[in-house]
Amino acid sequence: MTHATRPRHKSAPTREELYRTALAEYVSDGSENARGKAYDLGRAFLKDGVSLVELAAMHHSALCEALRSGPGKAATSDVLSRAAEFLSESLSSYEMAHRGFQEAVGALRRMNEVLEEEIKRIAYAVHDEAGQLLVAVHLALADVAREAPDSRWRIETINDLLKKVEVQLRQFSHELRPTILDDLGLVPAIRSLAGAVSKRSNLPIRVSAEIPKRLSSSAEVAVYRVVQEALTNAVKHAQARSASVEILEQDSTVHCIIQDDGVGFSPESVNQKGERKGLGLLAMQERLNAIGGIIQFESAPMRGTTIRLSLRRP
Repeated sequence: MTHATRPRHKSAPTREELYRTALAEYVSDGSENARGKAYDLGRAFLKDGVSLVELAAMHHSALCEALRSGPGKAATSDVLSRAAEFLSESLSSYEMAHRGFQEAVGALRRMNEVLEEEIKRIAYAVHDEAGQLLVAVHLALADVAREAPDSRWRIETINDLLKKVEVQLRQFSHELRPTILDDLGLVPAIRSLAGAVSKRSNLPIRVSAEIPKRLSSSAEVAVYRVVQEALTNAVKHAQARSASVEILEQDSTVHCIIQDDGVGFSPESVNQKGERKGLGLLAMQERLNAIGGIIQFESAPMRGTTIRLSLRRP
């Protein structure tokens, strides 16, 4: 009894094989069709997350193969020239993606600048304009107290409530846009922020900060907002017992490390829909991206959270 031999299924070619075959074809005939394959491969590689280093390694391997099987030394310059054209075409998708990223970063930077200007305007309105209205209310109540002495104790109660409102408004105004950030810079602003958060929440916050000179306004605002969001998370979500902020500069790069000993989180849960903490971390990432900075999150359930950011001086 004989058994029919099953046909073997040929496995799909690897990326390296596809690139090597396409490059060999272009080196051989230089046709537009073969050149178009370079663009298609580059686009597919970009979509699949192939890095530029990996693509360069593929090209090097394919070029070495093309040179070994080439027609001879006399044609080596032609092989190298066509291989360079092929690589350039395969990189065009990466170039377009890079340009798109740069445009997106520029748009994000401009959006953050507009947002900060609007925050400044709101902070001014809360502090000055609302404050002036409260002064007018105090004066009006003083007139009422003179005209109705029997109601003086009630008016004093209202005045006490208004004073509490003034304190709250000053606090909101300061947190929206602290004038100390514009006047004195990042380090004093961070110390002031940590002191206010610690006083309000009874969370001990250790600050170790020293940089030789001020950063640009946009960089100071971005770092301040990241620290502000991180401390807010430590108080509201992490149930931390303590936190720390460290800022230092090494080799023209400013580093900021924010740590807490709270409940932490699973990195996989950050991007889940509806996660407020995830939105906060995304906002931190976008702020640092807009100024060319780098931010890293280290956390695990019940292991606390560490946020590291770095930013090179221009």
